[in-house]
Amino acid sequence: MTRGHGPTVRRRRLASELRRLREKAALTIDEVGEKLECSASKISRIETGHVGVTPRDVRDMLELYGVRGEDQEALVQLAREARKRGWWHAYNEVFTGAFVGLEADASSLKAFQALLVPGLLQTERYAHAVIRAMRPDAEEAEIERRVAARMERQRLLRDPNPPEYWAVIDEAVLHRVVDSREVMAEQFTQMCEFARLPHVTVQVVPFEAGAHPGMEGPFLILGFPELADPDVVYVDTTTGGFYLELEADVRRYTLMFDHLRAAALKPDDSVEAIADAARRFAK
Repeated sequence: MTRGHGPTVRRRRLASELRRLREKAALTIDEVGEKLECSASKISRIETGHVGVTPRDVRDMLELYGVRGEDQEALVQLAREARKRGWWHAYNEVFTGAFVGLEADASSLKAFQALLVPGLLQTERYAHAVIRAMRPDAEEAEIERRVAARMERQRLLRDPNPPEYWAVIDEAVLHRVVDSREVMAEQFTQMCEFARLPHVTVQVVPFEAGAHPGMEGPFLILGFPELADPDVVYVDTTTGGFYLELEADVRRYTLMFDHLRAAALKPDDSVEAIADAARRFAK
């Protein structure tokens, strides 16, 4: 696939452009809702990309903003493309929000995890144990569905045109036993295999590095190839996570990631540390 051309990114781009054109037309969200006979909250959700928008609604909004001709048709077409379904819609009971769509369309992914192997690097058995631990009340069928969805996400790294993926983990990940020693040996062996792919880099922050910026919690920086699609930070939480899109926030997390990379072992040394962990658990 071509990075940066999926429906989720197109919806985000359209939302940003509709907001810009409304502001250029000197109209408030309330005024637009009143003139189009819809709620202001609908306009707000469209402009933040939280809901899709029909080509008809886009045309009505653009007429109101004084945008016509080729410019209008280009944005109406963007609305049509933004409504296409990605593979993740088959798992809509698992994936909420825009995260997976953004991840699938990113040209670069920079992940930090302090306690777990990052999701895109997890084996099926490791993922099952992690999801089971985090959702103790869930039925087995739900656990299996979530594991299947995570494995489907992982195909991203095997894509013919994959994103650049850079993961930094704390050394604690190499010591915490998830499920069994056998599962851990399998997991770290697979991590080494991923780390040897030309577009994947994995680094380990050793205990001796002491306090570091990632101690606040896991995060992911998603980068996109088009200037019209600014980077976004996804901060993971037990309730689903949230996005940071303000330039200052993205810059702060990018600086944090740079400090983490500097504090970590070099990539080759990190792979050797992971391989050592695999051998240790295999005994």
